[in-house]
Amino acid sequence: MHFAQPKWRKMGLVIEPDENIWWMRTHAMLPTPLQVDGSVYKIFFGGRNDQNQSHTGYAVIDLKEPDRVLDYSADPVLVPGRLGTFDDNGVLPSCYIRQDSGDDYLYYIGFKPGGTTRMDLFGGLSLMDDAGVCRRWSEAPIIERCRANPFINTAPWVIREDEGYRMYYVAGVEWVHKDLPRYNIQTATSQDGKDWLRDGTVAIDFAEGENALARPYVTKKDGIYRMWFSSKGDHYLPYYAESQDGVTWTRDPDGVQLKPTASGPDEEMICYPIVLEHEGRQIMFYNGNGYGLNGICLAVED
Repeated sequence: MHFAQPKWRKMGLVIEPDENIWWMRTHAMLPTPLQVDGSVYKIFFGGRNDQNQSHTGYAVIDLKEPDRVLDYSADPVLVPGRLGTFDDNGVLPSCYIRQDSGDDYLYYIGFKPGGTTRMDLFGGLSLMDDAGVCRRWSEAPIIERCRANPFINTAPWVIREDEGYRMYYVAGVEWVHKDLPRYNIQTATSQDGKDWLRDGTVAIDFAEGENALARPYVTKKDGIYRMWFSSKGDHYLPYYAESQDGVTWTRDPDGVQLKPTASGPDEEMICYPIVLEHEGRQIMFYNGNGYGLNGICLAVED
């Protein structure tokens, strides 16, 4: 398979938290795009309040000037769930799917502290109406523990196929100890985007030295599936893979040509990349240090 990875030019932080806004005192985590009109996008992200609980809101960006935020949502569109539900301590965006009719689908990550392990993470689904009002499709996760996936199941990225939908998601394979889960990227199918069939099919598995594969971001162009994801040995770095059928993937052995910068907002890690296109140029939004503690970084095709 022939890989055509661009060279990237970093532009620094672009979407930043605001200590004066209650739901995003810290972090702008997990950039998730929605094309609003032409070059204008909403970039959904998770910001944290004083209790360190994630809430989901968005920034408005025009890809003509991707280093400038036009607006932020005044309030979050999605807040933590009711006490005892899978997402009662935090919600993070994962994937937005436009629907031809009816409400759009906003897939998200629900968080709560664990018991014998540090945390529980599962994937949820909320519905977004034309007025931008978001409501849960279910208070239960759409990808919960099951026979094929007995550990964490989260970070769903969903694409439409000719028939139905395909999901790529982060699937736990074990806990090394209570603070260290291992997880790869698996795939599932659905007829309606709500009820999912999972059998443990792995899309991207561990390479030597890897412990965690995080947040798949998948596009399909000219019959080729393209995936950006993060891999962690000691620290997260971005990687890229391609597929002819959406099931069997081949990694670019050279990874993504974007590395941490000393004394920069990404000197510790680069994770959760998404890649958009405008007038033939690729534009990447990603998180750096502290999983987006200081915000979302920008890189453009050089």
